[in-house]
This record gives sequence, structure tokens and C-alpha cells, in this order.
Amino acid sequence: MTDDRSAFERGRAKIREVYAGDVVDLPEGTIPFNDVMLETLFAKVWDRDVLDVRSRRLLIMGTIAANGQTDTWKIQARASLRNRELTPDELRETLIMLAPYAGYPNVAGLVMACEEVIGTWRADGEPGPPDEADGD
Repeated sequence: MTDDRSAFERGRAKIREVYAGDVVDLPEGTIPFNDVMLETLFAKVWDRDVLDVRSRRLLIMGTIAANGQTDTWKIQARASLRNRELTPDELRETLIMLAPYAGYPNVAGLVMACEEVIGTWRADGEPGPPDEADGD
């Protein structure tokens, strides 16, 4: 089945899916950087069907952790919970797994950020993944 939507429209749909609707929705042509990002990163890269969104997000979270980008990691963590891709325990486990590879100093800065994201997500009453064994 052919998708007749423009690359911009496909990218906008994909970013909404990836970030559970938590995006700034700018009209096409408002900011050239945004247009290019939607048309390439989201319409062409994220929209490929070889890896699912969860797998892509885990790869991105590892890269972000290695670069010590706490705010960007929090965006990904929040989206992973809202989209029911990861449980709170799985988020915590990613940090344990990443620390030896991305560096303890980079990952240590994400531990409290992770707990903050989980706490906010719970306080907002977001539904948890059905297999969540976290219990706290």
C-alpha cells in the first residue's frame, strides 16, 4: 500500500507516535530545521520497519547516555513509559547495563533523572505496562 502523504506529513505522524503526542506541532515551513528533521529523521529513518520503536529508542537512549545528555534522556524515558515500551524496572536496568559501556560518570547523572521521570509519570496517573512488576 502506497502512502500518498508528503514526507513532512509522514514525519509529523511518526514523531507524534514516537513521543506519545508530546511534541511541539509546527506548521510546515515555520522553521526549516523542523521540516528537515521531520522529512528525514522521522519520515525516512524512524519509519523504517526493520526495527520497532522500542528497539530504536533503546539504541538512542544508549547514545544519549554516552553523551551525558540528561534532558534528552528524560524525554526518551518519558516517551518509553507513555508508549508502554519499557517498565520502570527496565528503565533502571538500562542504566545498569549502560554504565560500564557509556561510563559511570555519564550514567550516574541519569539515575536521579530516571527516578524523577518515573515519579512524574506515576503522579500523572499514566497507566503502567501490563507486566510491570515494579510495585513501588
